[in-house]
Amino acid sequence: MGELGDVKKVSMAVIKRLPKYHQCLGNLRNNEVERVSSQELSEYLGFTASQIRQDLNNFGEFGQQGYGYNVEQLYNEIAKILGLNTEHKMVIVGAGNLGQALANYQGFQLHGFNIIALFDVNPKLIGLKIGDIPILDSDEMIYFINENDVDIAVLAVPQDRAQQVVEQLCKSNIRGIWNFTSANIKPTRNVIVENVYLIDSLFTLSYRLNEEKLQERLAKQKMKKEIKIRR
Repeated sequence: MGELGDVKKVSMAVIKRLPKYHQCLGNLRNNEVERVSSQELSEYLGFTASQIRQDLNNFGEFGQQGYGYNVEQLYNEIAKILGLNTEHKMVIVGAGNLGQALANYQGFQLHGFNIIALFDVNPKLIGLKIGDIPILDSDEMIYFINENDVDIAVLAVPQDRAQQVVEQLCKSNIRGIWNFTSANIKPTRNVIVENVYLIDSLFTLSYRLNEEKLQERLAKQKMKKEIKIRR
């Protein structure tokens, strides 16, 4: 099993597959599987064995020919690549239904992402708690982020307020914004933004549900064209 090597510029497509590898290896580890081949990973994940080897080779030499990958070691190495060996403090901006749902999700803390506060402008919400997480006044947001070394702000505000909130966040020491709004936000300084467009994902699901009908319609159109050509 190789050590983590010098990380070169890696495509976003590869990076987006890493969490799937991490989750799959975590499941194997929980089931006390000690080693796995790229072919076996291919069967679990739906990627080709060649693709898996190419993806992992972006970060170092992992695995041994004839042996495969040590599940525990590869799981830990991918965790390092993803930065999961570091604890991240998070705040949620917007304590409405979405913000509260995110605050209630236990999976974040399991991977070292600790939500320590929510912020809102609604006086009816300020002072309440979601579990053990307080809802604070948005006026306190910049001070709180700086005092508590918060890394990530989760944006769960209405779309028309998103850019204004981002400009406020950029006055703090925040390093990353996880954007759950549909707004095309523009940070005023170098802050990493990851957009989560829920409606896009739903549209993709809708397309896949409709794909069979679409293929049938395209086949009929092709047949009509062929008939016209023959005439």
